[in-house]
Amino acid sequence: MLIFASNNENKVKEVNALLHGIMEVISLKEAGIMQDIPEPFLTLEENATTKSATIYQLTGRDCFSEDTGLEVQALDGRPGVKSARYNEEGVFGSNIDKLLFELKNKPNRSARFRTVISLIMNGKEFQFEGICNGQITEAPKGHGGFGYDPVFIPDGAKVTFGEMEMDEKNQYSHRKKAVAQLLNFLKTTYGKN
Repeated sequence: MLIFASNNENKVKEVNALLHGIMEVISLKEAGIMQDIPEPFLTLEENATTKSATIYQLTGRDCFSEDTGLEVQALDGRPGVKSARYNEEGVFGSNIDKLLFELKNKPNRSARFRTVISLIMNGKEFQFEGICNGQITEAPKGHGGFGYDPVFIPDGAKVTFGEMEMDEKNQYSHRKKAVAQLLNFLKTTYGKN
């Protein structure tokens, strides 16, 4: 069993679906941890490391964390590490509203989701990365997924993540790519299956 340093139910559900029951992943709440872990750093890597290191220090148990950002070319990589807090000042209705406003009249809609996983096992850290390239739509489409899913069409698809069922999303998902590396590492290095 691994503690996932998150209380985002959507993320926990997505990771458990990707693991297909090979290993049980529990949330912070399920592990009895109510502490909120800040993400103050400028990179996904530093935030992921801080979260997993904090949980490992609190529990002494193997754990992992992830940090994900949407990196938009025309916005010099923003919102990036601040994706979840992009609309902090509250001027716009949501993160998506702010993103679409900033992309208004910009022809380049190229973007990528990037996930970094930090795994701590037996006191050692290992990192894994998953990337999904795509385009930002002019308006939200679909009500599935979470975050920026309704405005992101992955390369090779015709619909947004918000219009996809979980199985279809996982054919493209940045998180799936990172979790696949994590799972392969667990199987080959630690013989966990």
